[in-house]
Amino acid sequence: MNKLHSLAAAALLVVLLFSGCRGRQHAHVLAKTDQDMVGSHEAGAETWKPLIDESVARMLGRACTDVRTVSFTESNGQPVRNVCFVGVENRSIEQIGDFREQIYEHIDALIGESDQFRMISRRYVEAAMAECRCRPDVLVLPEKQRQLQAVLERTDQPFDYLLFAQITSGTTTSNKSYQRDYVLTLELLDIHSGESLKERATLRKGYHKSKLGALRHYGK
Repeated sequence: MNKLHSLAAAALLVVLLFSGCRGRQHAHVLAKTDQDMVGSHEAGAETWKPLIDESVARMLGRACTDVRTVSFTESNGQPVRNVCFVGVENRSIEQIGDFREQIYEHIDALIGESDQFRMISRRYVEAAMAECRCRPDVLVLPEKQRQLQAVLERTDQPFDYLLFAQITSGTTTSNKSYQRDYVLTLELLDIHSGESLKERATLRKGYHKSKLGALRHYGK
């Protein structure tokens, strides 16, 4: 009987060690050298960060030669473009949740670091869009552009370009595994000429019910 009690106690201890106390959660701070966690059911930091970095780099590279209209010139003689970033549109199958805010801020900060661009503060932009009741999808219309420009000019924030960001995805299914292709597209629209400069970045990600699924489809 004593032996039976000992085995039961040992089994209970093992269960507690592996399951933890109900309602308790643990966390740790990641070092800069630690890799981002890979989302098991949807895109996360491991997806959005590379997409943003690549699409912005492509956009800035093209803008050096393709964008000609300038709003003003700094003392060093370099042309600077005033850009109104109107938001991130999600047209993918996934709900991106709080990553929408991080995607916006990351794009805004990276482009703002370039000497060629001056990003209008998001606070000005959102207040102006609310006042003139403009949605990003209608700002391709010249009338809506003029309305937004008029509101921002009252606060001394004129712009020459509208910046749009759009997320799309495509899903390929094979039994219980599926591959999702993510695309982040940046479009810089010249409101004076109507010409647009568009760049995009893509990332593919496989989702599986088990490790065998990854091995079967991708050899990993």
